Amino acid sequence: MSYIGTDIGGTFTDLVLLSDDGDIRIFKALTTPEDRTKGVLNAMNLAAEALGIAPAELVARLQYFSHGTTAATNAFIERKGARTGLLTTRGFEDTLRIQRAMGGWVGMAAHEISHFSVRRLPDPIVPRALTEGIVERVDYKGEIIVPLDEDAARASIRRLVAQGVESIAISLLWSFRNMAHEQRLAELVAEEAPGVFVTTSSSLVPIIGEYERASTTAINAYLGPVIHRYINGLERAIRGHGFEGPISIMESGGGVLPASEAAFQAANLLTSGPAGGVLASQKLGELLGFPNVLTADMGGTSFDVGLIVNGQPLLETVREEGRFHVALPSIKVTAIGAGGGSIARVRDGHMTVGPESAGSTPGPACYGRGGVEPTITDADVVLGIIDPKYFLGGKMRLDIDAAHKAVRDHVAGPLGMEVAEAASGIREVANNQMADLLRRVTLRAGYDPRDFVLMAYGGAGATHAHQFAEAAGIATIIIPNTGPAHSAYGTVTGDRHRSFSLAIGQHAPARFRRASEHVDIAKINDSLNGLAARCVEALGDGVTIKRFIGMRFRQQVHEISVAVPDGALDAAGIDALVDRFEEQYERVYGKNTALRISGVEFSVVRVEGTSPVIKPVPRKVDGSGRSNKPIDAREVYFYGRGFLSAAIYRSEDIGPGQPIAGPCIIERPDTTIVVGPAQTAEMEPYGNIIIRTSQAAWH
Repeated sequence: MSYIGTDIGGTFTDLVLLSDDGDIRIFKALTTPEDRTKGVLNAMNLAAEALGIAPAELVARLQYFSHGTTAATNAFIERKGARTGLLTTRGFEDTLRIQRAMGGWVGMAAHEISHFSVRRLPDPIVPRALTEGIVERVDYKGEIIVPLDEDAARASIRRLVAQGVESIAISLLWSFRNMAHEQRLAELVAEEAPGVFVTTSSSLVPIIGEYERASTTAINAYLGPVIHRYINGLERAIRGHGFEGPISIMESGGGVLPASEAAFQAANLLTSGPAGGVLASQKLGELLGFPNVLTADMGGTSFDVGLIVNGQPLLETVREEGRFHVALPSIKVTAIGAGGGSIARVRDGHMTVGPESAGSTPGPACYGRGGVEPTITDADVVLGIIDPKYFLGGKMRLDIDAAHKAVRDHVAGPLGMEVAEAASGIREVANNQMADLLRRVTLRAGYDPRDFVLMAYGGAGATHAHQFAEAAGIATIIIPNTGPAHSAYGTVTGDRHRSFSLAIGQHAPARFRRASEHVDIAKINDSLNGLAARCVEALGDGVTIKRFIGMRFRQQVHEISVAVPDGALDAAGIDALVDRFEEQYERVYGKNTALRISGVEFSVVRVEGTSPVIKPVPRKVDGSGRSNKPIDAREVYFYGRGFLSAAIYRSEDIGPGQPIAGPCIIERPDTTIVVGPAQTAEMEPYGNIIIRTSQAAWH
């Protein structure tokens, strides 16, 4: 039997095929933006062709199919979601427009924020004309002080339907304390407009924070119909080939969910692809004994960085997406526009790289598909790093003359430089941007990047890691065997996952002696147990439960998530949580920054459940018959050193336990691994390449 994981990137659609014997095979097809399902089917056809079987036979052997998608991200950024209406408490119709006064700058770069004259509010998810104020009111205790006016609510729903809404978001004040009005409104929508998609805030995100809750609910409603159509189309295509097994979708929080539930969790798919890569890195880190891992995914359009601390991915409870906020727990992934297709330009005598990308169409100039501007990939070809005759194992020949022309005309000429020097400058600018992001992600989380290993993947990650890891002070680089399709590997190996949160609103006042004397411990335990029961209901028996409490000092806005030990909390357990919160706070913000005397809030409880998916154990590499010798040597340009003779190896010739000295190139059909001067590389038993940088001597 076999198992397939797929991930759609900006340039390539990746497919990982696992076999029961632990064999792993990777296939890449060009992404098809007009219908991304075609790219998935093309990748499956490539897999069948490589195995020498018909596509129908491949499907007949298939036991499990999992998918990571950018469909939600693309629809949201491009504002191609469903026409959506909003039902909210009367008097609060402008919540999404006001955005807690953040609308003028949220999601903008620092240099953009400083230009007040060009600031603009983001394009609305829900136009003001499609927002209806509902006569009702629940107070902070959950008591109904103004009953729901059902006749007026029905009239509001009819007005929205008359204006052509396809989806309705329902977000009322204090609904997380009492969800009765939201539930009744959902029933009224079903009666008045049975075909309209509905999201209620009390079922999706029952937390305090009027704007964040409304924003998340509106985004989910906006994307729900789009994801429903996309997943249905994908499912029809796969099922149409005869597949009858389970289909799972990677979600942002740390696992997969059934395809049938994806539309109802649409906002939770916004970082589906990057989350898969972090999960795959977590599994590989466990296998190799590295609990602290920096993940670096360099694909065709972006460079995504995640953090794994003590074996657990770093999460965030609120994130910014498309200049709005999503209050759903997700694996924290920070991205910049620095991928293989990122375009280099000269502006006012200065070179910039990214964030604009050539994508897969037209792609880099060397692809020969009409692209004329130089990209990072073009620079790699010009510098001798990528062999134009061996790209994708020789299945796709690159045009080195077009790459030279693009760099010469658009960078070298305007700057008065040699072509190789300009191409090296393109790499240097991009690599320093990536190194800066690695430092920023770790330091802002309260960690030192030098205490982590770097796991570099994506089609271009292995090509650039030797340089940006060294610049960030990292001693060890791991190039996964699944690196060119690591996110797809994460989708097929990721466990089933659900996460539920609930606002609890407990606090210890200023100058408190013991927090346990002021909070309702029974309420906290009941809330945790109730959410755990929901995880078991969603995932079945055998679920692994993890519990957390969001805590902050009184009147702060942001919270820190503190792990809750198993078992019922007692007074000592509550007080221990405060101590742990204080420790985490000072690790992030600095020693002596905690101010316990101000009081502490226990704002929200969160419970995560995971249930394992059946998957093969990776097979160790058989090193017998591998020569560990280079097949050739060629001149490769290294920044600051110029052209150096670099040995060229093929990955299939390298066996475990045989160190290789740089500078050298290790070529795979799906990526190019670069080992810089004064660096060494070695394959470990499972086929992953470990590179030791010159920083290793200082660790």
